[in-house]
Amino acid sequence: MILKKTLFDDNQLMEQSKDIRREVMLLEKLKNLEDKIATVIKSVKTLKEEKAFMVSRIRELEGLLDEKNQELEQLKSEKDTVKNQIEGLLKELETLELE
Repeated sequence: MILKKTLFDDNQLMEQSKDIRREVMLLEKLKNLEDKIATVIKSVKTLKEEKAFMVSRIRELEGLLDEKNQELEQLKSEKDTVKNQIEGLLKELETLELE
């Protein structure tokens, strides 16, 4: 049995070839998109970890700042106490000098 070639045989092969190439291109694009999504997911995970670290560090530094502010208030209070004591002593000296 001899198959006769028709006018449409080449066109059918060309169409099939184009379809295969289209499918391959679509699969490549899909793979590329999948890779990009995986990269984004990794970036999001990394950013979440960094954010958690930064939030922790901020809390730590806020606690330290609160401690320093308390120390500063204590020092101001001590300074005022010493100032008042010195002023009191100076007034006593003035009264001694006036006598």
